[in-house]
Amino acid sequence: MRRLPALCVLIATLAAAPASAQKQAPPTPGTPKDFVLPTPTRFTLPNGLKVTMVQYGAIPKVRVLLSVAAGNVEEAASEVWLADVTTALMTEGTTKRSGAELALAAARMGGSIGAGAGPARASVSGEVLSEFAADMVRLVAEVAQTPAFPAGELERIRADKLRQLALQKSTPQGMAEAKFAEVTYGDHSYGRMFPTEAALEGYTIDQVRRFHEAKFSAARSRLYVVGRFDRAAVEQAAREAFGGWKAGTATEPPRAKPTSARVVHVVDKPGAVQSTLIIGLPVIDPSHPDWIPLSVTNTLLGGYFSSRVTSNIREAKGYTYSPSSSVNSHPGDAYWAQSADVTTAVTGASLKEIFFEIDRLQAEPPSEAELDAVKNYQAGTFVFQNSQRGGISGQLQFLDLYGLPDDYLTGYVRRVRAVTPATVQEMAKKYIDDARATIVVVGDRKVIESQVSEFGPVK
Repeated sequence: MRRLPALCVLIATLAAAPASAQKQAPPTPGTPKDFVLPTPTRFTLPNGLKVTMVQYGAIPKVRVLLSVAAGNVEEAASEVWLADVTTALMTEGTTKRSGAELALAAARMGGSIGAGAGPARASVSGEVLSEFAADMVRLVAEVAQTPAFPAGELERIRADKLRQLALQKSTPQGMAEAKFAEVTYGDHSYGRMFPTEAALEGYTIDQVRRFHEAKFSAARSRLYVVGRFDRAAVEQAAREAFGGWKAGTATEPPRAKPTSARVVHVVDKPGAVQSTLIIGLPVIDPSHPDWIPLSVTNTLLGGYFSSRVTSNIREAKGYTYSPSSSVNSHPGDAYWAQSADVTTAVTGASLKEIFFEIDRLQAEPPSEAELDAVKNYQAGTFVFQNSQRGGISGQLQFLDLYGLPDDYLTGYVRRVRAVTPATVQEMAKKYIDDARATIVVVGDRKVIESQVSEFGPVK
């Protein structure tokens, strides 16, 4: 007797199964729980270095993060990306060991060490097994305080940065973001997204050393230690490794004054088959009580896969594959932006639908069911992102950047859950004022100019 192949048997069995057995309703999602943050240990060294330590998680690992007020905001107009070059060179060796020896030292602890620069802060960080927590604190201190800045590595770092620059400037997204930053922030450092090739090629070791000397010091820095570790040993290591660091001066960087106006800025990309759109304007920063309700409003409008803009121009219209919106912040300012890559022929139609969704949200509140889905998503994402040491150290840095209490984290889910449909409508009307939104379009000007001219003066 011949036997049916296993696949045929499986297909026959499934076909015979009743429809009710094949289609079962998914379980009802539970209410997201509040995020729990163990009580941090905080102290300040005599030289001004602030230290925050949090015992977190069950896995025997620890993350050490030194955050320094030495980001891109500290660069002069002639120094764009100098912070990036400086931090890239910091892990290429110290006065005690080479870059290879630094990497090997971290690897022997079961981890790695790195450094980098962002818009507001620079950082030196590493993650290792718990038994080496104090050793990683000392290694981070060594990299931060005594980088050798080997001249032989500068050419390679500059070449890497030049490749990054060429790549970022060649993408429609990079072009759109640079133009949006320029028109929003003007002469402020946040408005200078890219250096010139000549400037990048011209940076010298002396410039790097001067930048480090001026910007890296104890009073400008905060140390975060998150994970499982011996508290007494780590505190002693922090005091010993950082206690002799020069104090420096804790200064406030120049605050930005972002602006917007209903103008269409076209960046010509002849022959482009797509247009990259950014629509945005300044909003309140995270220190404002409306920040969390505004972030919920953003999520509903364009901030996750089931958002209104995504449902409209991706699912219903097929104009784009991955539209998204976000609220982005620096200390003292923030902006909301909706972005999308759309087919050139529907550039104007896409803008029309995005503004339609903004206006609709301002005109009528969402339903309770739609908003509940958004709140569950946002609260759940928040808790998930903070389930790891990197998430916690990032959130602690966020609190310090914006002067927020610990309750911002522990009460976040509760505040998200408290947002009502009426609140969402109010936030849309109050902050997402499309009548003054800046519009940036990267695309084929000869094809799209007539499509976008109805949305404002075209530049």
